[in-house]
Parts: sequence; structure tokens; C-alpha cells
Amino acid sequence: VQLQESGPGLVKPSQTLSLTCTVSGGSITSVDYYWSWLRQVPGKGLEWIGYITSTGNRYYRPSLESRTAISRDTSKNQFSLRLISVTPEDTGVYFCAGGRSAGVNSRSDYDYWGQGTQVTVSS
Repeated sequence: VQLQESGPGLVKPSQTLSLTCTVSGGSITSVDYYWSWLRQVPGKGLEWIGYITSTGNRYYRPSLESRTAISRDTSKNQFSLRLISVTPEDTGVYFCAGGRSAGVNSRSDYDYWGQGTQVTVSS
């Protein structure tokens, strides 16, 4: 299974960060699999942002929940992240990941990873 993130690398403060993860070699509707977004912010460890289940249920990190939305397009085997009202503190490398675990910050708990994409929030 391969994952690939795509989206703008530069976002202005107060605007919306939008990323898409394209999954190949597996289906995002596979039973008992979760599809997650995580980020690595400078000076902090890896943190999960949210995930979507194989049935389409969504769960978000409490501290980011009010600004986050994850959606999916099963016809394209993609899932997406929207983070609104971004600030420079949202700058970092964003990853999509998949596997039988979710809602954890340990890289080893996920089976599949995208290569990550740098997102910079700056005017």
C-alpha cells in the first residue's frame, strides 16, 4: 500500500490548509483500517490530527477539533484534510498514514505512510 500527499506548500495566516492523500494498492474502505493525518511541527514531536474509519466516521485531536475536517472520496480512493484559520504555529511536515491503529503519536503504530509534505504558514 502506498500513500501520497498533495497540496499547497505555502498557506497564508488565517487561510485554510488543504491536503489530499491518494492511496494505491489498498482500499480506504477496507474493514478495520483507519486513515490518518499527522504532523511534525518544529520543536515538537509527531502528533496525530485526526482520522477517518473505513466506514467514514471521523475523529479529531481535541486541541484541533474546532479547526479540522477530514473527508474522503471513495471513488478516487483519497482522503483529505482541511485545517482552517491557520497560524505560523501550524507550520510543519504533514503526513498521511494508514493501518489498524489511529489516534496515536507513535510512527511505529501505523502500517503505511506517505512521504510527508512541508506546509509553511507565512504571509
